[in-house]
Amino acid sequence: MTDWLGMLVSPRTPRPELKGRVLARALARRRWRGPLAAAALITLAVGGGAGAWWASRTIDALTLERDGLAARVRALEDTVSTFIHAPTTLVIQIPVSTGGRVGSVTIFADSVRRRWLVRCDGLARNARDQAYQLWFITDKGMATAAVMPMDQDKPMVMALAMPAADQRVTGAAMSIEPRAGSASPSGPMVFHRLL
Repeated sequence: MTDWLGMLVSPRTPRPELKGRVLARALARRRWRGPLAAAALITLAVGGGAGAWWASRTIDALTLERDGLAARVRALEDTVSTFIHAPTTLVIQIPVSTGGRVGSVTIFADSVRRRWLVRCDGLARNARDQAYQLWFITDKGMATAAVMPMDQDKPMVMALAMPAADQRVTGAAMSIEPRAGSASPSGPMVFHRLL
């Protein structure tokens, strides 16, 4: 069928010495295949064992990290649900402007458990030697609540215990103080809010 134009060459028998050389070469390659295949199998087995060891170590490390994160999430959910869903919680949102940025400080004040959950959003980063300082305004004066250096552009959340029972908290304030904090407000006031 392929020779309908008459262009195919008629088959010829190869010379006997050429046939012998081709067969010898094919048999020689076949002899080397056995050791090469064994070496390849050993390499795969050793590499597979090392890969399995690495995978096992990685899975163990990731499992440990996941368990730690899950415990942290449970603790945060417990804290947040205690503050946010409690009927005794007073929610105060205070708009603030720092460094040309508009943000807010949200306080979840639980008067029964005497704890506050404070979330700061959108506050400008502090200078290297400064920090925000949150204050409780009490009937006996200002009491420090927390020193909050803002070094990143992400919200800060903290839980705070209120001052001793002999002090009645009447408000909250925030000022910009030295990085170590101050005993009384001396820097620029960010907000001053009575409850």
